[in-house]
Amino acid sequence: MSSHRISPGLALAGAALAFNSLYLAAGALTPLLVVYRKAWSFPPVLLTVAFAVYAIGFLAAALTLGSLSDHLGRRPVLLGALVVQLASNLMFLFAPGIGWVIAGRVVQGVASGAATAAFTAVLVELAPAQRKGLGPLLGSVGLTGGLAAGSLLAGLGIQLTPHANTIVFVALIALTIVGGIAILLSPETIGRGPGALGSMIPNVAVPPRARTEFLAAAPVVAAVWMLAGLSGGLAPSMVQSVFHRDSGLLDGLAGFIAPAVSVVVGLSFANVRARTAMTAGIIASIIGPVGIAVGAAAGSLATMFAGQAIAGLGFGAAFTAALGLIVPLADPDQRAGAVAGIYVVSYLGLGAPVVIAGALTNVLGVVATVGGYSAVVVLLALISLTAQRRLKRRTHREESKVDTCPPPTTSAYSSPERPA
Repeated sequence: MSSHRISPGLALAGAALAFNSLYLAAGALTPLLVVYRKAWSFPPVLLTVAFAVYAIGFLAAALTLGSLSDHLGRRPVLLGALVVQLASNLMFLFAPGIGWVIAGRVVQGVASGAATAAFTAVLVELAPAQRKGLGPLLGSVGLTGGLAAGSLLAGLGIQLTPHANTIVFVALIALTIVGGIAILLSPETIGRGPGALGSMIPNVAVPPRARTEFLAAAPVVAAVWMLAGLSGGLAPSMVQSVFHRDSGLLDGLAGFIAPAVSVVVGLSFANVRARTAMTAGIIASIIGPVGIAVGAAAGSLATMFAGQAIAGLGFGAAFTAALGLIVPLADPDQRAGAVAGIYVVSYLGLGAPVVIAGALTNVLGVVATVGGYSAVVVLLALISLTAQRRLKRRTHREESKVDTCPPPTTSAYSSPERPA
């Protein structure tokens, strides 16, 4: 923590910029994959593979490297992740074919998975003492907002110039370098400690006290991430294949709508009771995919976009609520394992189903595949809706018993279903 380091305020801005660069790059690939397919004429399944392998890299890195900065310090981990991110941007810039893009997406996922927990922590640690809520806010907006902005800006670039890939990744390389310099000059916020190698052993364990909530939320968590996969992996290519619109801007908009709505809803629902937010998210996750499927079947791009917006509402509400319902039930030393369990469900939902859907488009056609995909999402959401209603009834029964019993002499009753 030498005196030549930049101020905490400038360091906070630099960390937010660097974090945002990771997800701007991830979002930019959404419409660019359509460009790659036109240029290289590969089958639809490879487009969805190129989208989905990001989840493999992210999950592998998050489970093994996610806690490393607690032991080595924030700066070494963040700088290493940004170097990996820089390598992925160079791979996309000079990619001669889809194989390079797929490899680049894995590398990109590794960079994001290694850095996300450390960036989230450092944003909180660098935030002013009187505005500690600024750190999580910047983290939330940087992640989901970066995905949305990356897709829209890349789509705009595709619309305006035939050199969008070059422009996008040269800009992202510059942004990553600037962010890396800011991290290099920032003060370290945590000291080195023992246990670095032990922290790399994956810890995925939902404690018994949180398992009922986890099992109730898991189906809709998978559902909303499946919808994220649909919006990022299939929707942009559907603009041309289903709606016959050759527009880079519309491709980018198809990847923008759901995450943009999600970030707004996630912030808006911050003070809403988790159980209420969960119910709202589940209902939106039933209506949204129906709108997407109807839009595809009717050839109405506006209807599909409306369905994506509602799906984004479902993601923002349900995923935020899942964290709020599950994580507080775990003891402090169990929370990392519980969060890891949630993210395993999430990224499996993001990756595997959209690859299967991409393979099925050649057999069933795009419209039928999207209809079946949406039906699976609705089914998962309905399973969670049923489970949430059972939990509500159980909570009401327990509260009624407490109301009819004499007050305890040692401690006040606290329902495990109430979010902390």
